[in-house]
Amino acid sequence: MAADWEQTTVMPKTAMPKIAMPKIAIIGAGPSGLAAIKTLAEAGLTDITCFEAQAELGGNWVYRDTTGHASVYETTHIISSKRLSHYSDFPMPADYPDFPSHRQLLAYFEAYAAKFGLARFIRFESRVVHAAPIEGDRWQLTIEGPAGRTDEVFDRLVVCSGHHWDPQIPETPGAFDGRILHAHDYRRAEPFRDQRVLVVGGGNSACDIAVAVSRVAAHTAISMRRGYHIVPKIVLGMPIDVAYRRLRHIPKPLRQRILAVMLKLIVGPYKRYGLPEPERRVLEMHPTLNSELLDRLRHGTVATRPGIDRFEGPNVRFADGTVEAFDTVIFATGYRTRFPFFGAGLFDFAAALDVPLYLKMMPAAYPTLDFVGLFQPIGCIWPLAELQARIVALQATGKLPRPADLERRIAHETAHPHWNFERTPRHAIEIDVYDFEKALRRELAEARAA
Repeated sequence: MAADWEQTTVMPKTAMPKIAMPKIAIIGAGPSGLAAIKTLAEAGLTDITCFEAQAELGGNWVYRDTTGHASVYETTHIISSKRLSHYSDFPMPADYPDFPSHRQLLAYFEAYAAKFGLARFIRFESRVVHAAPIEGDRWQLTIEGPAGRTDEVFDRLVVCSGHHWDPQIPETPGAFDGRILHAHDYRRAEPFRDQRVLVVGGGNSACDIAVAVSRVAAHTAISMRRGYHIVPKIVLGMPIDVAYRRLRHIPKPLRQRILAVMLKLIVGPYKRYGLPEPERRVLEMHPTLNSELLDRLRHGTVATRPGIDRFEGPNVRFADGTVEAFDTVIFATGYRTRFPFFGAGLFDFAAALDVPLYLKMMPAAYPTLDFVGLFQPIGCIWPLAELQARIVALQATGKLPRPADLERRIAHETAHPHWNFERTPRHAIEIDVYDFEKALRRELAEARAA
């Protein structure tokens, strides 16, 4: 239905006067922020300042063995393949493996920044603590940096800070005598050596952490209150995203059935691994890409447990009535989507089932604000963030007017998700990588046609 509407309906756009050299602020120098800097600078928009809270670029791909901030963990590898995870004009090195490590990814981002001279636009150790709209559709930013707090005014604001910073731990009745932490503060397995560890969750982080911890812990269990589609990273001798790309032109209902049959053949029923069966069809909830967890389950080095009912001192009581003692519980239960630098209630999507942004980037009420990289694909973020950044650049240079009917477009987009996604806050920013790419390219084509 979305494709029919987009092909047959022509929506008006607002006239946008050209700005010779707008002053642009970018928040975050991670992969999406780097794409935004490079794309805007290439469009001739050189009055750019990117504020990065840390001392180096790369965002959460910078591994730090400290807590309280976003960081990959010691064993992290990318879950999309290198073939489909690079910037459009900067391929990854040929000697990289299919799934590069976080160190290789950081080296790639540093090389990208060096080639295009992006560091000159970045103000490191500078955290945006407040961003407020002011008269003239401009933005006043309060920045906390080495010299203290300062206020600066910008013509446009591009938010590239992502959503992996506000960990969500579900409320659990009772009290636990051991240690509780969120995956946000997990870095490496060694501190859990010889412990009894319970990992809570079924997403990518939960499964990765359970596998890593099981190599050193005395006992490792993973608690899932529902079923997940756990998908091997390699199928038919190729990365799963490469295999999925070959199906992208097949009608979506047939594509979904093919993937379901493929998983049944390759993985089999999840109950054989002691896991609950997913209640949603494949592609209707974010998949978990992991080739090791199912193996560890069948080898007995990771045990499965149902959802937690309550804590009882040193014990965890599960939903099936069983009770077991643990030293540590690691909640890998996701993040809230919100932004600490905006005022109360402004762009707080923590409980939202829909995110009111056109193309996951444009809010209706703020014509000089864009979010870049605020989506969750079954695939890689930054190639699509690069396309979003091109739209920002065209709008900022006056070559692509901002749509005049953003509220209508947002309502249509939220009513027509790419798949019948589960209605949870986690899936509020979920997209299909190929549907989303088509939508972004259609928006870019309007500038070429003008």
